[in-house]
Amino acid sequence: MSGILVIAEHRMDELRPVSLELIAVAVGVKAQASGPVTVAIIANDPQKYAQALSVQGVDEVICVKSAVVEFDPDAYEATVAALIAAKNPSLVLLPHSVNSLAYAPALAAKTGLGLATDAFKVEFDAGALVATRGGYGQKLNVEVDFPGKSTVVVTFRANVCKPIDAAGSPTVTQMDAPATPARGQHKKYIEAAGGGDVDIPGSEFILSIGRGVGEEDNVEQFRELAQTVGAELGCSRPIADAGWLPKSRQVGQSGKTAANCKLYIAMGISGSVQHMAGMKHVENIVAVNTDPKASIFHIARYGIVGDIFEIGEELRNQFPA
Repeated sequence: MSGILVIAEHRMDELRPVSLELIAVAVGVKAQASGPVTVAIIANDPQKYAQALSVQGVDEVICVKSAVVEFDPDAYEATVAALIAAKNPSLVLLPHSVNSLAYAPALAAKTGLGLATDAFKVEFDAGALVATRGGYGQKLNVEVDFPGKSTVVVTFRANVCKPIDAAGSPTVTQMDAPATPARGQHKKYIEAAGGGDVDIPGSEFILSIGRGVGEEDNVEQFRELAQTVGAELGCSRPIADAGWLPKSRQVGQSGKTAANCKLYIAMGISGSVQHMAGMKHVENIVAVNTDPKASIFHIARYGIVGDIFEIGEELRNQFPA
């Protein structure tokens, strides 16, 4: 049997949105994989997630009942290994998360599977899987293939694909997770501090700044401009690396993806590969740059060759106080 196996993820009794994004990825390459899309959910009470996972394009949802209430890497490793043995998929999709990274490398190493982490694209080329991920500090895209591997595990980046909204009617089956001795004990969740000031993936209107702002003192006027026009302020990697804006506002492969953005204004951004990966799917992109040959113009719907400070002032004048 071939096809695709998606391992859904839940946390604190809630299905993580990335699970539905992975299903969209799987359904998108379903025809190339020449097999069904199977989604597995491993939980103490997996049935409560079955309906949410039953979207169009899914052929089977497997509810795997586990004695472990919270995530345990050993339990997941043994369970996913059992699922792979039963389904023999050509591709296994996991979220690129702290959970998956706790067991995916060990799973691949012990069972001789191919492995790629932090991918943002998968496709089949003449029947062979190719995964695309960033390389050299996200400065370029790297295509990874897996000679001699009939099954490949890929951890896939969140906020890259939009989930499928339409409900489906897959077969829902059940199985028990293999008994696995626990080597650790879950105590509690501790939320990460910071980054809560902005929701780049959920923002519909983003105004981003890049190297063109020149210096840190100029950032504030673009923050005010974003507030004036009702946009969320984003930035390219050099601005975040310099500490001029927090990492939570960075758009790109090593930052956040503008997943739900409907209008993206890029000011002073040349258009590096890593930045465009975070926003190139946006339908309406307006680029402002003094360089008419800037890469950003290749994906922008509207381009303005001009000074971002002058254009910003003109835009501000359209919204009098």
